[in-house]
Parts: sequence; structure tokens; C-alpha cells
Amino acid sequence: MNSSNEYSSGEDYFESVNTSYNPWDTESLLCSLHEVRQFSKLFVPVAYSLICIFGLLGNVLVVITFAFYKKARSMTDVYLLNMAIADILFVLTLPFWAVSHATGAWIFSNAMCKLIRGIYAVNFNCGMLLLTCISMDRYVAIVQATKSFRLRSRTLPHSKVICLVVWAVSVIISSSTFIFNQKYQVQDRDVCEPKYQAVLEPIRWKLLMLALELLFGFFIPLVFMMFCYMFIVKALVQAQNSKRHRAIRVIIAVVLVFLACQIPHNMVLLVTAANLGKMNRSCRSEKLIGYTRNITEVLAFLHCCLNPVLYAFIGQKFRNYFLKIMQDLWCVRRRHRALGLSCSRKSSETFVSRPTSETGENENASSFTM
Repeated sequence: MNSSNEYSSGEDYFESVNTSYNPWDTESLLCSLHEVRQFSKLFVPVAYSLICIFGLLGNVLVVITFAFYKKARSMTDVYLLNMAIADILFVLTLPFWAVSHATGAWIFSNAMCKLIRGIYAVNFNCGMLLLTCISMDRYVAIVQATKSFRLRSRTLPHSKVICLVVWAVSVIISSSTFIFNQKYQVQDRDVCEPKYQAVLEPIRWKLLMLALELLFGFFIPLVFMMFCYMFIVKALVQAQNSKRHRAIRVIIAVVLVFLACQIPHNMVLLVTAANLGKMNRSCRSEKLIGYTRNITEVLAFLHCCLNPVLYAFIGQKFRNYFLKIMQDLWCVRRRHRALGLSCSRKSSETFVSRPTSETGENENASSFTM
């Protein structure tokens, strides 16, 4: 969820803290975030555009793989597919924010403001909760291996229901985004930001929104990932498996990338929450937070581009499917040049002649062990 929901870097200092502004504080009157806005106009649109392009590419490949090449046979597969869909919907909102940052104003309608903000929040929260589900499923499949076949055989038919619950929870915790965000004027320009004037104690509402964002967007996934992957690594170390070292490296990479992408942004959110309502905020610190917020937010959003690499294509089977997609696309291209008959037949034969063992693949298989 965009941190600008609670604190807009596009506003001047005295506008940003109008709930606790001291009218006799001349330092606050002289402090402007114009430099931060100029940096945002240049940096954010370029970064969002790149994230949108690469995020779409990677996640669309995951969806194509599940749709045409690999049937979802495990809980993790179902979660991966839903996470790819959530990431696709998430990155599709980024062009709107890129335009908003580039122009310095929200040029779309109020309905689009609520819709884009809502989709943005729902899919970001859904992606994070699905990461939690993947961690728990990997824990059951690897650590509780003796019980996992019976347990997973019971839960797999209900995987779609579990995903529906995750989506429903994401909508519920993001409902305030639909309610409070609206288009309104600030300093002769239109913005799409939350407006709490209709409620009592707006500072508490802002803190509540920040708390929900931190809870579901960082702390819950972090706790479950650390707990589950710690026991997974322990189980892999004790197992006599030639692939265990590679699997451990993959898990470490997953955790480190998550921490590197999410910790800086959430630390900024914590600082923002701590500063809400304070009257002695210096101009220099507000500018520093403004710059840091833009950079760390882009870093957090970069995680949706890395999800396909970490959770899907790092596995050998997914890499093979990816190569097959590239081969089939090449064959389609050649077919337009009237050379595709033999190539298409070759591709089709390759697809049909996949090892039959794949149809009976272990339900516990994952990108961690393949």
C-alpha cells in the first residue's frame, strides 16, 4: 500500500501537518517540499514504468505456464497462480501513479481515484498474505512430511476456498481505502489522498491505517516466513538429500530478498507513524523522509517483479516450461514465415513426449526442492 495514503510527499510541510500546526512557528511556514516533488517527478515515473513492464512480463509468464503447460497440482501451485494474478493487477495500477507523480496532480476522476487506490491496496495485501500461505504450505510439505500427504490431500480440494478467503480478507482490510480516498484540491492542484475530515480524531484514523498496513503488509508475512523457513532449513540440513544445499540457498535468497525489499519501506512507515501529531518536526527531517519514502517505496514494489523468479522460475520444471514457451513463441513466429510446419510439429511432439513421471509428481515438490 502506498505510504502517501497517510502522508503526501507532494504537499508542503505546513499543509502536511495541518492537524497539529502551530501558526506562530515561522520555520514551518518557510519549509517547502518543492525539491522532493521535483525528485518525485523524475524518479518515480521511470521506476514505476520499469516495475510495471518487468512485473507484467514475469507474472504473465507464470499465468501462461499454469494455464497451458503445468496443471496446478499442489497448494503452492494454487498460491503461486493467485499471487501472480494479484501482482499483475497490482502493477497495472502503477501507470496511474506514474502519471500522477509526473504531472504533480491527480488528473483522473474521483471514481478512478477510489478504484485505483482500492485495487492497489487489495492486491498488495493479497500478495503478502499469499506469501504467508506459501510459507505455511512449504512447512507442512517438508517439515511435516510424514503427515503432509494425508493433510494436503484433505486441504488441496479446498485450495480455491482458501484463496477466496485470502482475497476476501484483503478486501476487508483495504475497505477503508475505498471509503476515505478521494480527489480533492490542495494548493491549487488535485490530489488523490485519504481525507479524514468527516471523522472524529483523524490522527487516530491515520495511525490505524498505518498499523493495518504494517501488520498485514509486513509483520504477519515476516513472522510466518521466519518461523516456517527456520524449521524448513533445519529439516533439510538433517535430511540425506543431494539437493538440500541448493534448496537451503533458495530459501535464504527468498528471505533475504523479502527483508531487503520490505524492511526499509516499513521503517519509513514506522517513522511516519511516530511523527504524526508532533509539532517539533524539522524541515530537514521532513525532506529526508520525503526522499527516503520515494526510494524505499519503489524498492518495496520491486518485490512483485522478483516473486516469479524466486517462487516459480528458480525451480527446474518452471525453467523448462519457460524455455518451452519461448520455443513455442519462436515456432509461431516462424510459422508466419511459412516455415513453421515442422517446427510446430516438433514442439507438439516434445510437449506430448514429456516424461510420464511428471503426471505423478510428488505433491511435496516445490521450487525449494526441485
